Amino acid sequence: MGEEYVTLKINGEEKNYKKGTLYLDIAEEYQKDYQDDIVLVTLDNRLCELHKKADKDGELKFVTTADAAGRKAYRRSLTLLLQKALYHLLGKKKSVIRVMHCISQAYYCELVEYGKPDEALLQRVKEEMLRMAEEKLPIEKSSMGLDEAVALFHELGMTDKERLFRYRRSSNVNIYSLDGYLDYFYGYMVAHTGYLKYFDLRLYDDGFVLMFPNENTKKVAEFKPSVKHFDTLNSAREWSQTMGVGTIGALNDAIAQGRMQEMILVQEALMEKKIGELAQKIASSQHHKFVMIAGPSSSGKTTFSHRLSIQLATLGLHPYPLGLDDYYHSREKCPKDENGNYDFECLEALDVELFNQDMQALLHGETVELPTFNFKTGKREYKGRTLKLGEGDILVIEGIHGLNDKLSYTLPKESKFKIFISALTQINVDEHNYLPTTDGRLIRRIVRDARTRNTTAQETIAMWDSVRRGEEKYIFPFQDSADVMFNSGLIYELAVLKSYAEPLLFGIEKTAPEYMEAKRLLKFLDYFLPVPSEEIGRNSILREFIGGSTFHV
Repeated sequence: MGEEYVTLKINGEEKNYKKGTLYLDIAEEYQKDYQDDIVLVTLDNRLCELHKKADKDGELKFVTTADAAGRKAYRRSLTLLLQKALYHLLGKKKSVIRVMHCISQAYYCELVEYGKPDEALLQRVKEEMLRMAEEKLPIEKSSMGLDEAVALFHELGMTDKERLFRYRRSSNVNIYSLDGYLDYFYGYMVAHTGYLKYFDLRLYDDGFVLMFPNENTKKVAEFKPSVKHFDTLNSAREWSQTMGVGTIGALNDAIAQGRMQEMILVQEALMEKKIGELAQKIASSQHHKFVMIAGPSSSGKTTFSHRLSIQLATLGLHPYPLGLDDYYHSREKCPKDENGNYDFECLEALDVELFNQDMQALLHGETVELPTFNFKTGKREYKGRTLKLGEGDILVIEGIHGLNDKLSYTLPKESKFKIFISALTQINVDEHNYLPTTDGRLIRRIVRDARTRNTTAQETIAMWDSVRRGEEKYIFPFQDSADVMFNSGLIYELAVLKSYAEPLLFGIEKTAPEYMEAKRLLKFLDYFLPVPSEEIGRNSILREFIGGSTFHV
C-alpha cells in the first residue's frame, strides 16, 4: 500500500506532504520567507500548534510572533519557562509564583513563599531560562480526565486551578509539560523552548517583571510602567482578595453558594463611595471649573460622568455634562488615515480652536451656545442649547482627548481636574493566567454595540485592533497626567455579560476571519458560571452595556 498524502494550499500554491508531517517541519521550510518566528498555524481558519500533524487537505496559514495569537502563545510559553526555571532553582515550595498583572509589555509577578527577590536571584533565573532555550526542549501537550486533572492540581498545590476546574463542563483538560514540569494554560503554546530567546527580568515593587518584545518581535520592549495604573491594579486586586474572590474559581464558588446579591450590593456601594470621595476632592477647590474625563473604549465614561455629576450636585455644585464628540469637525474637514478612512480618533478631528474659544468665554462668565454634532449628516448643529457658568457651576467634559493639554491649551491648569477611567481587571483566571483587561472591555463593547448600534459581534471584533491602536496612540500616553485614576471594573461583570455575549459570538460563521477570536472568547466565557442581571442596579456602570440604565446611555 502506497504512502498517503495531503494537499495544503500555502501562500496561494498547492503542495503535497506525506500524511502525518508535523506542522513544525512545514513551518521551518517556510521560515525564511518570514521576518518573525512562525509559532502556530491555521488550517482552514482553525488555530493549530506546531506539534500537530497534517492529516487532511486545507488552506494552511502561518501565525508569527507579530500576530496577536502568536504573541500570546509566546508570552504564555515564556511564563512556563520562567516557572520551570524557578522550580529548578528554588524547589517546589519556594518557587510558587503568581502572575498578577500585565504592565508596559511585561507581566508583574510575585514569589508567594520566597518573598521579595533580589538581583542575584533574577540573574540566576535568567541564565537558567536561556540555558533551557538553547536546548530547544519540547513543550508537550497531553489530555487527561477532569477528575485526574483536579487531583493533579491539588497535588501540585495549584489551588486556583483546582477550584477553576470544579466548574469545567468538558470531560478532559489539556496539560502542558516542560522537562517534567506540568501546568495548565489558557491558550496555545510554542513547540519548544528554542523560540523563547527574547525576554528580560527586572525587579519591580515587591516582585519582578517578565519583559517581552512588542512591535520588534526580537527585541525586548522598553519597560515604561505607569505608577498610577499599577497602584490602581493593586488596589483592585487587594479588594477582590478581601472579598475572597481573587480568581474565577473563587467567583464561581461565591455564585454557587448564593453570595452574589451581597457582593453586587457591596461593590456598587464601594464604587459609589469612591465617586463621592472624588466629588469631595473636586469641590474642595474653588478653582476647578472643568472636570476632564478620558479613558479607553467601553470604560463606562458616560455613566461615570452622570454619577459623578449627581455626587457633585449633592455638594451644592451645578454640574453640566458635555461630550467632546459635539466638537467634531464637519465630516468633510475630518482628517483621514493611511487607508483613506476618516480618522475620528485623532485630536485633529475635533475643532480645538472652537472648543477653547467656547471654554474661555464660559470661564469669563459669558453666555455660550453649545454645538451638537449630528452623526447622521456628519455636521455640527446649533439648537439653542446655551450655557453660562455661575459661581457653583462646573463642566463635566467626557471624551478620549480629555487629558491631552493640547485640547484645552488656553485653559488655566488649576481650572482643570483630570480623571482617567478604565475597566481594570480585579480577578485572574488562576495563579499563572492573568485576565486581560482588554478582553473584558471587548466583551462589554460587543454587548453594547449589538444593543445600541445594531453592530454584529463580527463587526466589533473586526474593528477592535484599530480601536486599540487609537487608544495606545491617543489615550494611554496621557494617563499619568490625570489627577485621579478610576477603576470602573466590577468583579462579577463577566459572569453577567456571559449570557448576553455568547449568542452574539456563536453567530459568527466558522469561515469568517473573526471566528478564531470569537472561539477564544467563548472558551474564556465558559469558565464563568452565569449571574442573572436582575440584581444589577439601574445606575450601575454595567447597565451602560446590557441596557436598562436610568441614564440615557
